[in-house]
Amino acid sequence: MNNANQLIWLDWAKELQFIGQAGVTYSKDPFDLERFERIREIAAEIISRQSGLPLDKVKTLFCNETGFQTPKLDTRAAIFKGGKILLVKEKSGFWSLPGGWVDVNQTIKTNTEKEVKEEAGLDVKAIRIIALQDRNLHNQPAYAYNVCKVFVLCEIEGGSFQPNIETIESRYFSLDEIPPLAEEKNNKKQIKMCFDAYQDENWQAPFD
Repeated sequence: MNNANQLIWLDWAKELQFIGQAGVTYSKDPFDLERFERIREIAAEIISRQSGLPLDKVKTLFCNETGFQTPKLDTRAAIFKGGKILLVKEKSGFWSLPGGWVDVNQTIKTNTEKEVKEEAGLDVKAIRIIALQDRNLHNQPAYAYNVCKVFVLCEIEGGSFQPNIETIESRYFSLDEIPPLAEEKNNKKQIKMCFDAYQDENWQAPFD
Protein backbone atom coordinates (compact mmCIF):
# COMPACT_ATOMS: atom_id res chain seq x y z
CA MET A 1 0.00 0.00 0.00
CA ASN A 2 1.48 3.36 -1.01
CA ASN A 3 1.78 6.36 1.29
CA ALA A 4 -1.16 8.17 -0.32
CA ASN A 5 -3.49 5.24 0.42
CA GLN A 6 -2.13 4.88 3.93
CA LEU A 7 -3.04 8.50 4.70
CA ILE A 8 -6.46 8.58 3.04
CA TRP A 9 -7.98 8.44 6.54
CA LEU A 10 -6.31 11.79 7.23
CA ASP A 11 -7.97 13.34 4.18
CA TRP A 12 -11.34 11.98 5.35
CA ALA A 13 -10.82 13.35 8.86
CA LYS A 14 -9.80 16.77 7.52
CA GLU A 15 -12.89 16.92 5.31
CA LEU A 16 -15.16 15.91 8.19
CA GLN A 17 -13.58 18.58 10.38
CA PHE A 18 -14.09 21.19 7.65
CA ILE A 19 -17.75 20.23 7.18
CA GLY A 20 -18.37 20.17 10.92
CA GLN A 21 -16.71 23.53 11.56
CA ALA A 22 -18.53 25.21 8.68
CA GLY A 23 -21.80 23.81 9.98
CA VAL A 24 -21.14 25.06 13.50
CA THR A 25 -20.26 28.48 12.09
CA TYR A 26 -23.28 29.00 9.85
CA SER A 27 -26.09 26.83 11.24
CA LYS A 28 -28.79 28.31 13.49
CA ASP A 29 -30.83 25.23 14.32
CA PRO A 30 -29.75 23.81 17.72
CA PHE A 31 -30.24 20.22 16.55
CA ASP A 32 -28.05 20.81 13.48
CA LEU A 33 -25.42 22.46 15.67
CA GLU A 34 -25.34 19.36 17.84
CA ARG A 35 -24.91 17.13 14.78
CA PHE A 36 -22.12 19.26 13.35
CA GLU A 37 -20.31 19.24 16.68
CA ARG A 38 -20.53 15.46 16.63
CA ILE A 39 -19.00 15.40 13.14
CA ARG A 40 -16.05 17.38 14.51
CA GLU A 41 -15.73 14.91 17.36
CA ILE A 42 -15.72 11.97 14.93
CA ALA A 43 -12.94 13.62 12.92
CA ALA A 44 -10.86 14.02 16.08
CA GLU A 45 -11.56 10.42 17.11
CA ILE A 46 -10.35 9.15 13.72
CA ILE A 47 -7.07 11.02 14.06
CA SER A 48 -6.62 9.93 17.66
CA ARG A 49 -7.22 6.27 16.78
CA GLN A 50 -4.94 6.30 13.72
CA SER A 51 -2.11 8.42 15.17
CA GLY A 52 -2.09 7.17 18.75
CA LEU A 53 -2.34 10.71 20.11
CA PRO A 54 -4.61 11.35 23.12
CA LEU A 55 -8.04 12.59 22.06
CA ASP A 56 -7.79 15.75 24.18
CA LYS A 57 -4.51 16.70 22.47
CA VAL A 58 -6.00 16.08 19.02
CA LYS A 59 -8.98 18.31 19.86
CA THR A 60 -6.63 21.07 21.04
CA LEU A 61 -4.51 20.94 17.88
CA PHE A 62 -7.14 20.04 15.32
CA CYS A 63 -10.48 21.41 16.50
CA ASN A 64 -9.51 24.66 18.19
CA GLU A 65 -10.49 27.13 15.46
CA THR A 66 -13.74 28.97 15.00
CA GLY A 67 -15.26 30.42 11.87
CA PHE A 68 -14.75 29.20 8.32
CA GLN A 69 -11.69 26.95 8.19
CA THR A 70 -8.87 28.07 5.88
CA PRO A 71 -5.22 27.00 5.44
CA LYS A 72 -2.55 28.46 7.70
CA LEU A 73 0.24 30.57 6.19
CA ASP A 74 3.96 29.90 6.67
CA THR A 75 6.76 32.03 5.23
CA ARG A 76 10.33 30.90 4.49
CA ALA A 77 13.07 33.37 3.57
CA ALA A 78 15.76 32.59 1.01
CA ILE A 79 18.80 34.81 1.68
CA PHE A 80 21.98 34.51 -0.37
CA LYS A 81 25.51 35.73 0.13
CA GLY A 82 28.43 34.78 -2.09
CA GLY A 83 26.28 32.26 -3.91
CA LYS A 84 25.38 30.45 -0.66
CA ILE A 85 22.05 30.25 1.16
CA LEU A 86 21.44 31.18 4.79
CA LEU A 87 20.12 28.49 7.13
CA VAL A 88 19.46 28.68 10.85
CA LYS A 89 20.10 25.84 13.27
CA GLU A 90 17.19 25.02 15.54
CA LYS A 91 17.52 23.69 19.07
CA SER A 92 16.61 20.26 17.68
CA GLY A 93 19.95 20.28 15.84
CA PHE A 94 18.33 20.47 12.42
CA TRP A 95 18.55 23.38 9.99
CA SER A 96 15.89 25.41 8.22
CA LEU A 97 15.24 28.53 6.22
CA PRO A 98 14.29 31.37 8.59
CA GLY A 99 10.52 31.54 8.84
CA GLY A 100 7.34 30.65 10.64
CA TRP A 101 3.61 31.17 10.92
CA VAL A 102 2.23 34.44 9.57
CA ASP A 103 1.00 36.54 12.49
CA VAL A 104 -2.53 37.90 12.22
CA ASN A 105 -1.27 41.50 12.04
CA GLN A 106 1.42 40.84 9.42
CA THR A 107 1.56 40.61 5.64
CA ILE A 108 3.58 38.00 3.75
CA LYS A 109 6.32 40.60 3.23
CA THR A 110 6.47 41.95 6.77
CA ASN A 111 6.21 38.52 8.36
CA THR A 112 9.09 37.20 6.26
CA GLU A 113 11.26 40.13 7.30
CA LYS A 114 10.20 39.83 10.95
CA GLU A 115 10.99 36.11 11.15
CA VAL A 116 14.45 36.66 9.67
CA LYS A 117 15.17 39.34 12.27
CA GLU A 118 14.00 37.08 15.10
CA GLU A 119 15.78 33.90 13.98
CA ALA A 120 18.88 35.18 12.16
CA GLY A 121 19.35 38.71 13.52
CA LEU A 122 19.38 40.19 10.01
CA ASP A 123 17.56 43.17 8.57
CA VAL A 124 16.31 42.10 5.15
CA LYS A 125 14.05 43.29 2.39
CA ALA A 126 11.64 40.77 0.88
CA ILE A 127 11.84 41.29 -2.87
CA ARG A 128 10.27 38.37 -4.73
CA ILE A 129 7.98 35.37 -4.27
CA ILE A 130 9.77 32.14 -5.15
CA ALA A 131 6.87 29.72 -4.76
CA LEU A 132 3.51 29.02 -3.12
CA GLN A 133 3.21 25.41 -2.01
CA ASP A 134 0.66 23.20 -0.31
CA ARG A 135 2.82 21.89 2.52
CA ASN A 136 1.28 18.43 2.64
CA LEU A 137 2.19 17.86 -1.02
CA HIS A 138 5.88 18.55 -0.39
CA ASN A 139 6.79 17.92 3.26
CA GLN A 140 6.51 15.04 5.69
CA PRO A 141 4.94 14.10 7.97
CA ALA A 142 1.52 15.21 6.75
CA TYR A 143 -0.31 17.62 9.05
CA ALA A 144 -3.96 17.30 10.05
CA TYR A 145 -4.55 20.81 8.67
CA ASN A 146 -3.49 22.51 5.47
CA VAL A 147 -0.60 24.96 5.27
CA CYS A 148 0.28 27.30 2.42
CA LYS A 149 4.05 27.74 2.40
CA VAL A 150 5.38 30.95 0.83
CA PHE A 151 9.06 31.00 -0.14
CA VAL A 152 10.40 34.55 -0.44
CA LEU A 153 13.69 35.82 -1.86
CA CYS A 154 15.23 38.48 0.37
CA GLU A 155 18.12 40.96 0.25
CA ILE A 156 20.34 41.67 3.26
CA GLU A 157 20.38 45.25 4.54
CA GLY A 158 22.34 44.71 7.76
CA GLY A 159 22.48 43.00 11.12
CA SER A 160 24.13 39.86 12.47
CA PHE A 161 23.11 36.72 14.31
CA GLN A 162 21.99 37.24 17.89
CA PRO A 163 21.24 34.56 20.50
CA ASN A 164 17.49 33.91 20.69
CA ILE A 165 14.93 31.42 21.98
CA GLU A 166 14.37 29.70 18.62
CA THR A 167 17.76 29.20 16.94
CA ILE A 168 21.34 28.63 18.10
CA GLU A 169 23.36 29.39 14.97
CA SER A 170 23.17 30.70 11.41
CA ARG A 171 25.45 29.85 8.52
CA TYR A 172 25.65 30.04 4.72
CA PHE A 173 25.79 26.84 2.68
CA SER A 174 26.35 25.93 -0.95
CA LEU A 175 23.87 23.45 -2.43
CA ASP A 176 26.29 20.54 -2.00
CA GLU A 177 26.96 21.47 1.64
CA ILE A 178 23.38 21.42 2.93
CA PRO A 179 23.30 20.03 6.51
CA PRO A 180 20.56 17.82 8.02
CA LEU A 181 17.30 19.68 7.51
CA ALA A 182 14.11 20.03 9.53
CA GLU A 183 12.27 18.16 6.77
CA GLU A 184 8.81 19.06 8.10
CA LYS A 185 9.66 22.70 7.33
CA ASN A 186 11.90 22.52 4.27
CA ASN A 187 13.63 19.79 2.31
CA LYS A 188 16.55 19.58 -0.10
CA LYS A 189 14.28 19.91 -3.14
CA GLN A 190 12.83 23.15 -1.75
CA ILE A 191 16.31 24.49 -0.98
CA LYS A 192 17.37 23.72 -4.57
CA MET A 193 14.27 25.55 -5.81
CA CYS A 194 15.46 28.63 -3.90
CA PHE A 195 18.87 28.40 -5.56
CA ASP A 196 17.21 28.10 -8.98
CA ALA A 197 15.05 31.17 -8.32
CA TYR A 198 18.03 33.19 -7.08
CA GLN A 199 20.01 32.38 -10.23
CA ASP A 200 17.15 33.13 -12.65
CA GLU A 201 16.09 36.77 -13.03
CA ASN A 202 13.07 35.63 -15.05
CA TRP A 203 11.93 33.07 -12.49
CA GLN A 204 8.17 32.45 -12.53
CA ALA A 205 6.83 31.44 -9.13
CA PRO A 206 5.21 27.98 -9.26
CA PHE A 207 2.12 27.35 -7.16
CA ASP A 208 -0.03 24.36 -6.22
